[in-house]
Amino acid sequence: MGAQDLLNKPLNETTPLAPEVLACPIEFNARLRAEAPVYRCPHTGIVFVSDYSTITAIARDHETFSNRFGQAMGRSSSANPDLDALRKQGYPAVDTMLTQDPPRHRRYRGMVNQAFTARRVAKLESHIEAICNALIDDFIEDGECEFVAAFAKRLPMTVIAEQLGVPLSDYELFKTWSDAFVAQLSGLASPDEELAATRHIIDFQHYFAARIEERRSTPADDIISDIVHATFENERPLEMAEMLSILQQLLVAGNETTTHAISEGVLLLIRNPEQLQKLKANPRLIPDLVEEVLRLSTPTANMWRVTTKDTEIQGLPLAAGTMVQIRFASANRDEQVFIAIG
Repeated sequence: MGAQDLLNKPLNETTPLAPEVLACPIEFNARLRAEAPVYRCPHTGIVFVSDYSTITAIARDHETFSNRFGQAMGRSSSANPDLDALRKQGYPAVDTMLTQDPPRHRRYRGMVNQAFTARRVAKLESHIEAICNALIDDFIEDGECEFVAAFAKRLPMTVIAEQLGVPLSDYELFKTWSDAFVAQLSGLASPDEELAATRHIIDFQHYFAARIEERRSTPADDIISDIVHATFENERPLEMAEMLSILQQLLVAGNETTTHAISEGVLLLIRNPEQLQKLKANPRLIPDLVEEVLRLSTPTANMWRVTTKDTEIQGLPLAAGTMVQIRFASANRDEQVFIAIG
């Protein structure tokens, strides 16, 4: 079944999690905003929220809509004994930045912020520019390239590997681990895919646990050292599981989201050549381009919340423990907020 076939079916005969929708959700999101901006899927029980104002309200109300969705997604236990046995070989999953609510979220963010000092950030711009030039030099004489593999993937992974203080020669491992984290976070992996992703995540944990122990005795000018030795408001140092959780999120944030934004940004310029010419004529528009790419392409298209108590959204009753997906990519194209031109 194609995406157009899904658009022609009643909402209750499909699901926002259908592969055809996930591949290109723009039109389906528009339909959700028009027909059911708060929609309880009869096939999954998940509530999907797609309009800007409601998503903004939910994102600001962590007391009702918690970021701590890991356990609700079955992270703490499973019906698969092989998966439970495999998890025991690694470190426990803990809630840090992405899956933590205030005030604990502030503690983890505060420690990570110490790794991004003004000195380190000031050095990044010229260095990233040099990396970009080196990557382009590898294919410029050919006149063409497979852009995602040759540039969009390699640029962010090179930067994050350097900042973490790990060798870029392990690039393929980082990409594999990053993909595994995304598969786990999506909540859509099959049992076999979840088992494979868990194996990769445990490999990641053992790899970075060794790097962490190295930095305890021999600090370096990198993010791992900063996190190992960080303190925040005189609280205890981070435990191994907490540090691994933060490094996991930095690896994905430094890889997947940036890769997708760069790729989608180039695609948008190709599809809108008049905008490309305007940009070439006036490079001062680049910051505006970045903002529009982030809005239109939304690298983190959706995120989960779990209700902490009985509540309602736009008159729809939700019991405590209900999984809610807030669809950022839909909110960023809400016609009530953003005007489409052309």
